[in-house]
Amino acid sequence: MTDLELISDSLAKLIKNIESQNYKGYDPYDALKSPLFRLPLLRSNKLIRFGAQQFVKRFPLNLRPLLGIPKGYNPVTLGLCIQGYAYLIKATQLPFTDYRISITACECLEKINYLIRELKKLITPGYHGSCWGYDFPWEARYTSIPAYGPTVVATGIVTNALFIAYKITESKECAELVKSAAEFVLYDLNITALDDSHVYSYSPFDHQQVFNASMKGVRILSQAYSLTGDLHFKEEAKKAVKFIVSNQRSDGSWGYSLASQGGWTDNYHTGYILDCLHDYTILTKDSEFKLALELGYSFYKSQFISESGMPNIFAGQTYPADCTSGAQTILTSLRFGDKAQAKKVALWIISNMMKKSGRFYYRKNKTYSIKTSFIRWSDSWMFASLAYLLNEMK
Repeated sequence: MTDLELISDSLAKLIKNIESQNYKGYDPYDALKSPLFRLPLLRSNKLIRFGAQQFVKRFPLNLRPLLGIPKGYNPVTLGLCIQGYAYLIKATQLPFTDYRISITACECLEKINYLIRELKKLITPGYHGSCWGYDFPWEARYTSIPAYGPTVVATGIVTNALFIAYKITESKECAELVKSAAEFVLYDLNITALDDSHVYSYSPFDHQQVFNASMKGVRILSQAYSLTGDLHFKEEAKKAVKFIVSNQRSDGSWGYSLASQGGWTDNYHTGYILDCLHDYTILTKDSEFKLALELGYSFYKSQFISESGMPNIFAGQTYPADCTSGAQTILTSLRFGDKAQAKKVALWIISNMMKKSGRFYYRKNKTYSIKTSFIRWSDSWMFASLAYLLNEMK
């Protein structure tokens, strides 16, 4: 079997499984959906809730059925699947001789339109623009976010998928949702201003300075600028880029945030920053931050990808490997033209973290694996990345 056959065959199995689940599934952070957390003490004690969330996420076996946690319908899952189907529209038009996915461009478009309708139903009401949150409540160190409480991270992933779909299908509906989401960034997120720069909060519920989150706000504004030509979007985006670039370390890396416990550096959050900064540069035609982008990718490439193609989560550590990290490594590598590297990572994940059903493990540690498959974290990210890889293997 050729590499193309293996990748397309794996993707075909994955799509079939995702569709058979009706785009629903478990999530690493969904512990608080258990009926146990409706009890008075568990409903309000942040320490217990945070600890339980981490325990269920890290436990090697899937405890969710025992805890009565239902499978969820996550807007980010829908968005990433839209992104995957959009890439497949292009892939099905390529002259592959060993392409093993039978889905047609017309069928992909039908599925995209269906998922857009579903996403519109899941827009969180009460804000200036279209926005989305996860379908479960969750505890972060700095705040508590209710189910469907909007975040710029969830909104940014969804709108990026919609923007990609717009570029491929010319869907006006996708474009309107992206433009609407820019209003959420400008008027609903909290802003910390410093001189001629600023940073967007993670959500309307906090004032945290999380680098990848603020950069997702930048990308939304840059995409809205490319659709409208409104200079206000570009100007506000640039202020946030200045803040992020000013906090880049000399080795090219970024921490997670400016919080006292936010100094760690990982694969997918770094990849998010690079992708968003690259999109800002392309969409606004502003090359001022080119050196920061190149330095950041040099760090990323040297720290998060082993010789075998195994995607590392943390800088300087071989284990654990993780599916979101793997998918992000594929996407970021392709963005910077490293096709061979992206393919090597994809083949490693397929060989080491894929089940016979086509679904993917959550995480692989040195001595054991957490083999639970998560529809958002594992499967939908791999759908988007493998579909994009097929386009680039022509």
